[in-house]
Amino acid sequence: MGVTVDVAYKSLNKFNEVLCGDKVELLQTENSNIMILADGMGSGVKANILATLTSKILGTMFLNGATLEECVDTIVETLPVCQVRQVAYSTFSILQVFHNGDAYLVEFDNPSCIFIRDGSLMPVPENTRIIQDKKINEYRFRVKKGDALVLLSDGTIHAGVGKLLNFGWLWEDMASYAVKQYRLTISAVRFANALCCACDELYQYRPGDDTTVAVMRIIDRKPVYLMTGPAKNPEDDIDMVKDFMQGAEETKRIICGGTSANIASRVLSSKLTVSLEYHDTDLPPTAHMDGIELVTEGVLTLNRVLKLLRRYVKNESVSEEFFLELDQSNGASKVAKMIIEDCTELKLYVGKAINSAYQNPGLPFDLGIRQNLVEQLKHAVEDMGKKVTVVYY
Repeated sequence: MGVTVDVAYKSLNKFNEVLCGDKVELLQTENSNIMILADGMGSGVKANILATLTSKILGTMFLNGATLEECVDTIVETLPVCQVRQVAYSTFSILQVFHNGDAYLVEFDNPSCIFIRDGSLMPVPENTRIIQDKKINEYRFRVKKGDALVLLSDGTIHAGVGKLLNFGWLWEDMASYAVKQYRLTISAVRFANALCCACDELYQYRPGDDTTVAVMRIIDRKPVYLMTGPAKNPEDDIDMVKDFMQGAEETKRIICGGTSANIASRVLSSKLTVSLEYHDTDLPPTAHMDGIELVTEGVLTLNRVLKLLRRYVKNESVSEEFFLELDQSNGASKVAKMIIEDCTELKLYVGKAINSAYQNPGLPFDLGIRQNLVEQLKHAVEDMGKKVTVVYY
């Protein structure tokens, strides 16, 4: 049986720096998920450019089947040389997990990966290779459900240097802390945030270096189907609902839109019950229907969902306050939470009927509000490293 992953990362900028010198790239191939963490030398704009170049080059080459030697050669030949230190590189870690359970880890000068299995720390064997005079650790292994792998930039083990800790947070101490924090039920985003927050506290909220934690969890497949808007042709409503209700047993389903909910209720002969509780006065209440995980209003709710997802994708805004908002009981928070923390792949069922209450009926569908929201939602979720499929009716 194939494996599925939950991926997330959290970064802290060096104090007083606008840009982060670390860069994480999340990629997918037909048979694997790839997570790349690059740490540019120094901090600020120069480090950000170095890290971005490194992550993009590595990602593009890996997706095109390049060997590790070819990747390193290209990095060495491409990155500019620092005029002060006369070296030009960005340290990096690459983690590739295949759907058959095989995993491939490459590390160059970054702190070693934290590998957690069954509540214990697993060793990452030393398998050093010399490529372009650089020592690179390469590790092939198998993963199983429940495993967690954490990539780190060196800002994590520098946390507290000269302040709360004389020599920083040693790797062994951080790994021990990660094992204590990790539970099978915790999402990758909350796990990454917890580790980053601990580093921030040790820095006394003034990070002395760019700090990044990138997490990949091996989990069960969690498909989410979301239906919004009635079909352009009313005779297609039945097919749309039937397609929406197909899928694996573990699939969770969301309906966004009153008209869509009424259509589903009629087709499925399932009673629709609207909640009388207003958890947020700016959003209509949710509803309940048997067989559907969540029923909400349409455009207003999706707009709020999109704002939450964008904050998540930007990464800087993911804080305790963000999680407090994500845990609220309104429809938008529930949808966003499900997509962020309880979804490995999203399938959108979108009706193309024009709603005159929201837009000018004279405009083509692709210029309508709902279509615009759907497209932006698709891109935001893809930026999270999740697969998105859109079906129109």
